Amino acid sequence: MRSYRNLLLFLLLATLWGSAFMTINAGLEYFPPVLFAAFRYDVAAVVMLGYAVLIVDDPIPRTRGEWTLVAIGGVLLIAAYHVFLFIGESDPHVTSAVAAVIVSLSPVLTTVFARGFLPEERLTIVGTVGLLFGLGGVIVLTNPDPGSLLGDGAVPKLLVFLAAASFALGTVLTRTVDAQLPIETMEAWSMLIGAAIMHIVSIGLGESVGDVVWSFEAILALGYLSIAASAIGFLVFFDLLERLGPIEINLVSYVAPVFAALSGWVFLDEIITIATVLGFLLIFCGFLLVKREAIRAEIVRYRSTG
Repeated sequence: MRSYRNLLLFLLLATLWGSAFMTINAGLEYFPPVLFAAFRYDVAAVVMLGYAVLIVDDPIPRTRGEWTLVAIGGVLLIAAYHVFLFIGESDPHVTSAVAAVIVSLSPVLTTVFARGFLPEERLTIVGTVGLLFGLGGVIVLTNPDPGSLLGDGAVPKLLVFLAAASFALGTVLTRTVDAQLPIETMEAWSMLIGAAIMHIVSIGLGESVGDVVWSFEAILALGYLSIAASAIGFLVFFDLLERLGPIEINLVSYVAPVFAALSGWVFLDEIITIATVLGFLLIFCGFLLVKREAIRAEIVRYRSTG
């Protein structure tokens, strides 16, 4: 089971973040967008800080490198990504399908940033083809209307693109910092910094707590995004980032829409079409190309122990 740990954690992360798209759309009915994101990380930060205090000897970053690592996480992975994403998704022209296609550019953007900051993380030509297969699978899976992608709402779509770029850049930059910090500590303080930044942005946009419509559905959406998608999700993300590197971990952007479609089928009775199945197959082919060396090594290991 240990040899499949990364795969199981990757699928868990894709499930949590894939279902989060549906939850965000539901929660935006009750919260102003940036305030919603800030509340999400207020809760997640408190939970993670308490967890870090319990299991980490020193839950406070001490060195300049450690605070640099936390700052990258707070500014890019938390604040910038969620401010751009939540504002973009609050626009009626940005459907879940359109947002999924734009966000799924994250692995491609990560590859671009890695070429500048992490030369050792560059993909081969075959790996790049695998990325393109995965992107094609996401496009087929979400089946966006080309007119919707290129038509009205250009600014909010640009914001979603900036969200994907912020996350990709943040993922790469965390690997350039020479600092060792427990995952729990990095996550907790990044969330605290990110939440504080988002509250400042929310105030600047004129959002108010008085605009929130508190209901059972609102609390449920906030709770799921805070605990499952944020606290647990980023704990898994940072763990896998150390093991897989920025390019491979950001492939979760390709798999998340698969779980978004499956969660819609299970909970909302949405129909899985032929296009959905074809999208799954393209994404699967992309994974086979990107992970071909690991798969080949696993087959050899299995045969040698069989």
